[in-house]
Amino acid sequence: MKLIKLGAQTKLLLTVHTLFISANALSGTFVNVYLWKFKQDYVTIGTFVLASQLMMAVTTMVAGKWAKESNKMNVLRLGVVIAAAFYGVVLLLGQQAADWVMVLGALQGCSFALFWLAFNVIYFEVTNRDTRDLYNGWSGVLGSAAGMFAPWVSGFLLSQMGSVTGYRFIFSLSLGVFVVGAVMSLFLQQRPTQPNYDWLYGLRQVTVRHHPWQRASLALVGQGLREGVFGFMIGLLIYIVTRSELQLGNYALITSAISGLAYYLSGKWMKPARRAQLMLIGVIAIVIVILPLFWAINAVTLYLFGIVVALFFPLYFIPVTSVVFDLIGANEESATHRVEYVALRETALNVGRILGTIAFIITVSFTMKSSVIVTLLLVLGSAPLLTWLMMRKFLEGVR
Repeated sequence: MKLIKLGAQTKLLLTVHTLFISANALSGTFVNVYLWKFKQDYVTIGTFVLASQLMMAVTTMVAGKWAKESNKMNVLRLGVVIAAAFYGVVLLLGQQAADWVMVLGALQGCSFALFWLAFNVIYFEVTNRDTRDLYNGWSGVLGSAAGMFAPWVSGFLLSQMGSVTGYRFIFSLSLGVFVVGAVMSLFLQQRPTQPNYDWLYGLRQVTVRHHPWQRASLALVGQGLREGVFGFMIGLLIYIVTRSELQLGNYALITSAISGLAYYLSGKWMKPARRAQLMLIGVIAIVIVILPLFWAINAVTLYLFGIVVALFFPLYFIPVTSVVFDLIGANEESATHRVEYVALRETALNVGRILGTIAFIITVSFTMKSSVIVTLLLVLGSAPLLTWLMMRKFLEGVR
């Protein structure tokens, strides 16, 4: 059996990736809570998230040309710098932050788009079909470790230092970690550039009948539908139920520890031949676990949700990620247009996120009944079934 290892540049990319996630985990988990403290309104939170997602979509499309024809490492570094600027602005605004959610969301979305666009192109270039599952496994392990310790540390500090001083400290800490990430990124080797970024290339592929990217794009929209709301709603619910940042940190600690183990095991077990069956198991589990929330939204049901998702989400996420990048590298022509395909991937995800968040804002504008909100969570949380259906042929080796 061939022993698969990751190269030095791949490990360095993992390091930068982990620092970016760590900085966001330190404070990102609590940004929505911070805004909620000043304006206890789901629409305000939804507007902040929607502004971020819209800016992500716009920036991804615009930055694609820069990432392909110029220095994609600078795209990644600018994403880190703007992420640091986001927390700097939050610090300056203080209690007025809830009145500037559109601006803050736009800053956050711009940083995410630049970083993830460049990161995913570089990820494609430093991995291959043989190493992607291993890389994604390690990425999940390190990301879970960051998601485990960083929010817990922040929650503990907030409980000890008080809201005003505590939030200023953790936001400043995040800013510092982003600076370290930017410095580490300087050691990533410059990747080859390519000429002639084709703005409409991805759209043309999606409109070609029976083109693989038709199904792949729908699968990614399904993935984004769930991410758009679940990415912020569960953590906010934990805080609303417990009224404690420390409890939110404990929740992140427990679920991320389980997730790290699950990603590690999934990275070792996941082989192309097993992707279809394992992904379906993961999808069914993360959908069914929403149902107990109809009984009650409390610490018990939220912890049950978090633990089950932590265990089974890697079975869903790893195959989707690996298959999409396998499609990008399917042949020489696809690889030549890797930046356009990464932009298409991010755009499809953002379309799903935006649609999900709009549905959330419309729903909470009319009613705050828990049964209605949970019904919305079930509908959006079932979107991975669409992702699995669209991906099934790829997972089974059919093009």
